[in-house]
Amino acid sequence: MKKAVSIFILIITLTSCNSEKKNNPIEGTWRLISAETTEKDSTFSTFNTKTKMIKIINDTHFAFMNHDLKNGKDSTSALYFAGGGKYTLKDSIYTENLEFFNNRDWENNKFEFVVKVQNDTLIQKGIEKIEKLGVDRVIIEKYVREK
Repeated sequence: MKKAVSIFILIITLTSCNSEKKNNPIEGTWRLISAETTEKDSTFSTFNTKTKMIKIINDTHFAFMNHDLKNGKDSTSALYFAGGGKYTLKDSIYTENLEFFNNRDWENNKFEFVVKVQNDTLIQKGIEKIEKLGVDRVIIEKYVREK
């Protein structure tokens, strides 16, 4: 009987330590499909069809990379940038803490977005504001989940 009780306690202990992780709908790899910026009274598309951008989100960090589609061989359109850092997600409020970016003036800033996932699409809307750079704009980005 003592052996059966000990085994039962062991099973309960092991299963309580192995709790399921809460499903995070924004985790994954996402490809940018549209981007819009509003500055002052002007709204315009910032989506560039000559580049490809992906965002990768895991349980603690995000990273994004964008490059031109001509492999840097056209000097007039050669482009590459990347950044990332930690993030928090509380309900629909997604806050990026930009720790790494090839434009170092953007590093160590926080950007807060409202996110929504609809089927395979991630939509994020928020404010990019960096006073020392004169950046103050609302952005809306739409991503599709990469398979």
